[in-house]
Amino acid sequence: MGGNKKKIIFVTSICMIAATVAAISVAVVFRARSGGENAAQEAPSVTPAPTQEPTPAPEPTPLPTKDPNEGKARSALTGEYISKKAAKQRPFAVMINNIEYANLRQEGTSKLDIVYEALAEGGITRMLGVFQGTEKIKRLGSVRSARHYFVSFASEWNAIFCHFGQTKYAVSKIEELKINNLSGLSAIGGAVYWRDSSVMAPHNVYTSGEKMLKGAKKLGYSTKMKEEKMAKHFNFYEEDTELPSNAAATYVNLPFSAYSTSYLIYDKKTREYKKYEYKTKHKDHANNKQLSFKNVVIQLVEETNIDRHGYQHLYLHKRKGEGYYITNGKRMKIAWRKNEEEGTMCYYDMDGNVLNVNAGKTYIAAYPTSRKKMISFKKK
Repeated sequence: MGGNKKKIIFVTSICMIAATVAAISVAVVFRARSGGENAAQEAPSVTPAPTQEPTPAPEPTPLPTKDPNEGKARSALTGEYISKKAAKQRPFAVMINNIEYANLRQEGTSKLDIVYEALAEGGITRMLGVFQGTEKIKRLGSVRSARHYFVSFASEWNAIFCHFGQTKYAVSKIEELKINNLSGLSAIGGAVYWRDSSVMAPHNVYTSGEKMLKGAKKLGYSTKMKEEKMAKHFNFYEEDTELPSNAAATYVNLPFSAYSTSYLIYDKKTREYKKYEYKTKHKDHANNKQLSFKNVVIQLVEETNIDRHGYQHLYLHKRKGEGYYITNGKRMKIAWRKNEEEGTMCYYDMDGNVLNVNAGKTYIAAYPTSRKKMISFKKK
């Protein structure tokens, strides 16, 4: 009996200790949940597991931007990027018939890089188109006879001069300036030019880039570009640039004579000047495109009749004068200076610096000083 009594006492003690521990645990939890002031101290602390930052995904390496002008060269005529093959080719300069009948049937003129317009006899105007890259000229004309001041313009670009007919003054100027030329009335004429029987003569003579190039090679002319032989007409801006002028020029009216008035209207969308003549759009009828130019140059030139036939003479050699440069809807006064013997011809701003122009096609009006007051920059 004594042993059993000791066992009972031992078990009873263990149960009382367990009950006490359980009671204390319940009290601690109760106080923690009820916001007791010592709950935070009595509650067991828990250390949060460290958060691992996600590893950022590697950014893709951007592909190099391809230069849109890669493999091209800048044209000495327009400042635009053209094929290297075209840029290496010597320019051609072609006399273009611009009497109204011929004007309404001109072809290939939208492919020209520079277009000169000047008076011929009887109040009509004639044009000289200068270009590089014979591949783009499929059919050009109609081709007409030469005048000596157009020979002079062609020489400024070291161009091969193309014409069908000429005055005696033009022949003298060709010999004087030693111009490489393709005359329709010479032995090479049949290889370079053809007549279109559907067009009335003498306004039906046409040529092509392929024929001009073959004719030049047949006569042994160099067809490689030699920029050092060209006159320095102007420099090109690197980017399209607004003129430092407030003088507006969204309309340019050039009444060469009572018969022929050329005018240009600025197109804000294309930022070019659209040409009109004979009160209608001046078009290339091969593709129905209106002639359009980034730059307009008015070169004021003293002009007179040279003989009883009414042939004109423009005073260019060893001369200087004034004019206007027009682009992006504005105009500014400019000056020019030319010497045929030295092969120089340059346009200047009024501070005496070589003129900067925007890249693109250029229309040059060799306009009589006697009619300067008739030029208008406002549409009436």
